[in-house]
Amino acid sequence: MGIKKQPITKIRGGARVPHEKVTAEGGSVRMPSPQTVVLPLQQHIGAPCTPLVKVGEQVHIGQVIGDSDAFVAAPIHATVSGTVKAISPYLLANGNTVDAVQIENDGQDTLCPNISVPKINNVADFIQAVRQSGMVGIGGAGFPLHGKLAIKKETMVDTLIVNGAECEPYITADYREMMENSKHVLDGIELIMQYVGIPSCLIGIEENKPKAITLLTKAIAQRGMEKRVKVKALPTRYPYGAEKMLIWALTKRKVPLGGLPSDVGAIVLNISSVSVLNYYLGTGIPLIRKRITVDGGAILWPQNLFVPIGTSVKEIIQFCGNFIQEPEKIILGGPMMGLALYNIEGPLMKQNNAILCLTKEEMYAPENAPCIRCGRCAEACPMNLMPTYIERYGKQGNVEALKKHGVAGCMECGSCAYACPARRPLVQFLRHGKLVIRGK
Repeated sequence: MGIKKQPITKIRGGARVPHEKVTAEGGSVRMPSPQTVVLPLQQHIGAPCTPLVKVGEQVHIGQVIGDSDAFVAAPIHATVSGTVKAISPYLLANGNTVDAVQIENDGQDTLCPNISVPKINNVADFIQAVRQSGMVGIGGAGFPLHGKLAIKKETMVDTLIVNGAECEPYITADYREMMENSKHVLDGIELIMQYVGIPSCLIGIEENKPKAITLLTKAIAQRGMEKRVKVKALPTRYPYGAEKMLIWALTKRKVPLGGLPSDVGAIVLNISSVSVLNYYLGTGIPLIRKRITVDGGAILWPQNLFVPIGTSVKEIIQFCGNFIQEPEKIILGGPMMGLALYNIEGPLMKQNNAILCLTKEEMYAPENAPCIRCGRCAEACPMNLMPTYIERYGKQGNVEALKKHGVAGCMECGSCAYACPARRPLVQFLRHGKLVIRGK
C-alpha cells in the first residue's frame, strides 16, 4: 500500500533542518533499573507536588510519592522499589527549585499492591484515570494530559490531532513507538474519542517516515476506522510538529494569540502519550519508564532506550558506551528546542525525549556578528514575527512595542536563529522580551 497524499496546508517559514535520524530502524533497548533514582516533584507544567513519603520509608514501583491538589499538576510515581534515602531541593532547568525524592533500589522490582486496571464507566472516570496515570505531554511540553482532555461542555471539539511529526533532527523515539506499539496507539485513540466525545482524528506524520505511515494506515483500514481516523503525511520541514503549525496544516484553523487548540475545535496529543496512556488503562501501571533517543557524534552506541524515569543522564550515557570524544554540548531534547545541560548528574524526567551528545563539528556555532538586516529571520518565522525588532525593544524595555510586535506569540522554535547568517542568539532575545513584558 503506497502513501496516500492527503490535503495539507503549508506553514509559513520554518527551516529545512538536517535529518540525522540514524537510530530510526534499530529496535528499542530496555535499560536495567539503576541503583538510585532521583524524582523531582515537578515534572510537568503547573504546580509542584508535595511529597507523600518520608525518608527511610519502603516504596514500591508505581506507588504515588508526590501529588498536588492543583488541577494543573500530575502525580509522581516511584520508578523502582526500595528505600527513600533523601528528600532534598533540586534545581530544575528553568531555574526553579523543588523537592526531589531519592530512592535506593532494592533490586526486587516489587509492584505497588494498589496497582489495578482502572474501572471506567463514564467521562469523569476516564479523566480521573488519566490523572492517576501521571501522564503529561511526554513529547517535550509536559502539560498534564488530564487537563487537555477535560473539555468543558460548551467547548465544541470535533478533531483529535495526534502528533507523530517528530520534526527535530536526531530524535526517533516517537517513530519507534509507532513501529513497536501501533496497537497501543490506535487503541488509545479509540478510547479518547469514545470517552471525550470527539468524532474524528487526524494523525500527522512527516513523510520521511513512510514505514510508520504505511503501518498505521493499514492498521486503521483493518479496524474499519478509515472514516473517523486518517493518517496525513506532512512535508519534511521544521516545525510542522509544533502544535499551532500542526493544527493549521491539518485543519486550516488558526489558534488565536493567547488561545488554546480547543478554541478552534481541536485537541493535540503526542503520539507516544496516546500509546503510553493506553498501556496504563490496560494494566494500571503508571508512567514510570520513558522511551528516549540517545544520539550524537560523541556517543559510542546511539540507540533508543526504554529507561526508568529518574535515572541519571550520566548512567544513561554510560549504558550507551560512554563518549568516544569529548562532547561540545549535551542537550536534553532536540537541537532546535532542547536545553543544554551544565552537568550530567541530573535525572531523566517525564517530558525528556532525547539526550544528544554533540561534537564541536555538529555544534557549528561561530561567533555571532552584528545584524545585517537581511530579513531572513522574519522570512523563517512561522508566526510572522520580526525577531530583530523584538530584540531591539527587549533591550529598551519597551513593553508596549513588544506587545505590538507579538512577542507573546513566539513559540521559541529556533527557526529564526537557524536562518540567521550572523548566528545571533535570537531565541534568547525573544525569551528576554517575554520576561520584560512579565516585569522580570
